[in-house]
Amino acid sequence: MIDEQHQRGKPADPPEYRAGFVALVGRPNVGKSTLLNQIMGRKLAIVTPKPQTTRHRILGVETRPAAQFLFVDTPGLHQPHNLMGERMVKTARQSLADADVALWVVDAAAGLFDDDRALAGEFASARQPLVIALNKLDRVPRARLLELSQQLGELLPGRHVVPVSALTGDNVGELLTTVESHLPVSPALFPADVQTDLPERFFAAEIVREQLLLATHEEVPYQSAVRIESFEERPGKNLVVIAATILVARTSQRAIVLGEKGARIKHIGQQARHELERFLDVRVYLELHVKVDEKWFTKAHALGELGL
Repeated sequence: MIDEQHQRGKPADPPEYRAGFVALVGRPNVGKSTLLNQIMGRKLAIVTPKPQTTRHRILGVETRPAAQFLFVDTPGLHQPHNLMGERMVKTARQSLADADVALWVVDAAAGLFDDDRALAGEFASARQPLVIALNKLDRVPRARLLELSQQLGELLPGRHVVPVSALTGDNVGELLTTVESHLPVSPALFPADVQTDLPERFFAAEIVREQLLLATHEEVPYQSAVRIESFEERPGKNLVVIAATILVARTSQRAIVLGEKGARIKHIGQQARHELERFLDVRVYLELHVKVDEKWFTKAHALGELGL
């Protein structure tokens, strides 16, 4: 039957607006942060080859004509070995529990692990809708993608499996269309010009930590953190002055971070300053110090100061 409004030449009402929280979940290093950055069109989450790079809940607000997505990037779900790990997993699970939609990111290049199958068992009884992003479309043959899609379909019948490349953006539009269909009908929850709820100080610490992770190896990345001591804006000079402390657990780690004659800390500072200037769109003066605090990652008060 032809709609009466169309018969009269009057357009139908637009579809109802949708908005809600979407939790990006999965094992460490499957591409959750890369996917968030790709969707947002800017870098909100730091990305390195090191597992467990993401330690905090990071909100990215993507506002579109018909929907507002509140993406929550979370630490990778893993078996924790210390208090920091326990808090990271707690953050991820709380974000998942609070979400309107779960977006499970699976690494197609690595395939399915026992941890993935265990997660699938949890998702089978979850209250919210689930969409599966089969990541690294750019690195996996089509036959392998079809095989993995079938396996995921057997683990979680009836769920949407969308192959994507978080790195290149291939098929991310299709993923968003699928996620949008599961969002609740709701007005926008944030103003259209807001992209995150986190302060610039947070991103300053994360950008320094990213360069620290990229410049160091062995145990240093997992036993180090960055604390912003001061963040001073000088609008008249188009300048931000930042002082930060890199925390490490042992004196030997401090020597690694400093490098021979201070070469490594100088390199970390230079790279971080360039990234900060791109992110903040102002000139940046960055001062870095390194402090030894044994087992800081097991101390509740130290973790609290770092927002963990």
